Amino acid sequence: MKPDGTDNYEKWCEEWRLRFLDMDQQELLKRLPELKEEDGYLTLRHFGRKFAVGRRGGRITAPEDDAPILRNEKLNIYTLFGYVKAGARLTGEWVPFEKLKNTSPFAKAFRNGVTEPFARMFDGRSGALEQAYLSLGGKKLPWSDMGYELSAFQCIPVRFLFWEGDEEFPAQGNLLFDAGATDFIHGESIVTIASVGLSRLAAAAGVPMDPAAFVNV
Repeated sequence: MKPDGTDNYEKWCEEWRLRFLDMDQQELLKRLPELKEEDGYLTLRHFGRKFAVGRRGGRITAPEDDAPILRNEKLNIYTLFGYVKAGARLTGEWVPFEKLKNTSPFAKAFRNGVTEPFARMFDGRSGALEQAYLSLGGKKLPWSDMGYELSAFQCIPVRFLFWEGDEEFPAQGNLLFDAGATDFIHGESIVTIASVGLSRLAAAAGVPMDPAAFVNV
């Protein structure tokens, strides 16, 4: 929070809202086939939750529920619109965060704020984790002790992999992304996408967020 009472996240959301108003919305619909036109809104789902973006005002609402809309959810949607490239596509190649284009400077922070908290939060709670995956529409994977694929956006699937700890090794977690993810969104935004996913899993499982996890504001 700044001394004048403003908040950087709120400032960024407002800046992105104004940028959205200058975007070619018909071009966005071409670049993001998951976007739908509904009664003056562009709609899409973020980790299964439906959002609607007003075509005239650019404000984001959640038409199917009354829960607060987090600023990271807004930023993820706006930056998806702002960075998606013409011809962006999924490659089918799955890589960890640090192997995505231009993300290596954030690798340590991602490990400290996402993958390590993920492992600690669900150590001994793999059953609750699986129920959380399923509640978010996850698709079971044959890798790790408890691995599922979730759709952050239809164009940005995320694979959450979890290994239970034992007497020799602590629990471990990792997230994999399609190598083409950074053709849809800025690499730094992958961090806020991961923070939204982790907090949604925690809420669905009834597990408190790890103190070291990135805050999903």
